[in-house]
Amino acid sequence: MKGIVLSGGSGTRLYPMTRAANKQLLPVYNKPMVYYPLTTLMLAGCRDILLVVNPHDEEAYRRLFGDGRQWGLEVRYAVQPRPGGIAEVFIVGREFVGKDRVGLILGDNLFYGDSLPAVAERGARGRDAVIYAYWVSDPSAYGVVEFGSDGETPVGIVEKPKAPRSNWAITGLYFYDADVCDVAAQIPRSARGELEISDVNAWYLKERRLTVEKLGRGYAWLDTGTPSSLLRAAQFVETVEDRQGLQIGSPEEVAWRKGYIDDAGLARLIEPIRDSEYGKYLQRLLARG
Repeated sequence: MKGIVLSGGSGTRLYPMTRAANKQLLPVYNKPMVYYPLTTLMLAGCRDILLVVNPHDEEAYRRLFGDGRQWGLEVRYAVQPRPGGIAEVFIVGREFVGKDRVGLILGDNLFYGDSLPAVAERGARGRDAVIYAYWVSDPSAYGVVEFGSDGETPVGIVEKPKAPRSNWAITGLYFYDADVCDVAAQIPRSARGELEISDVNAWYLKERRLTVEKLGRGYAWLDTGTPSSLLRAAQFVETVEDRQGLQIGSPEEVAWRKGYIDDAGLARLIEPIRDSEYGKYLQRLLARG
């Protein structure tokens, strides 16, 4: 199972914060934004990860992640020369995907929920395409999925509809079979010149190869693409972590709990940061065993 994190884009909605830093490298409370989507893919079982980045940001990501070996991962990099739509990652990453199943997550999406690992693993182990829907008050800003009379069977997908026929927004987490690369290569570009992920999903829907799983009230899905949403996400993470004493989006913890690294591996990661609050948290985990 392979995973792709889309961390490109110009981040214009977060200007001037993004004038000197890539959006996905900005902090969400106490961690880089990109840690949260990365750990979601890790929870799904993805250990072979491709980061799709802007040309001028690649070096910063390499400093942050290296080759991923410290977390028991293999992290690779691919450059998207200019924003060309979410589905373009399957053109950029075609060689990476090969014949394997692949998970894609947007680098500015944060997911949270006690059952999230099980939900993500089902998508990773599923067939064809698996996407996730989340109830929102204003669906006109998202890709929207319409369900049939049974409330479960998807019957339509529309990108940012003016008159939404459902409140179920499509989130930024997707799982596909290897056919997705061919699908992305054959869909036409939209009026804004991009390869739209909604068109990919609509193709799978037409072929009756699309599963939509609803994320209900026990989950949080946060898009951190605007100043206000970035602040809300930071406040959410701070509230949960302060209340529970547990970290959200920690690659070290996920790698250790999933068995990607052992106790000695975690101890090595702790040593250079042992005096930070983050390092002290990891020390407590290791001490509890």
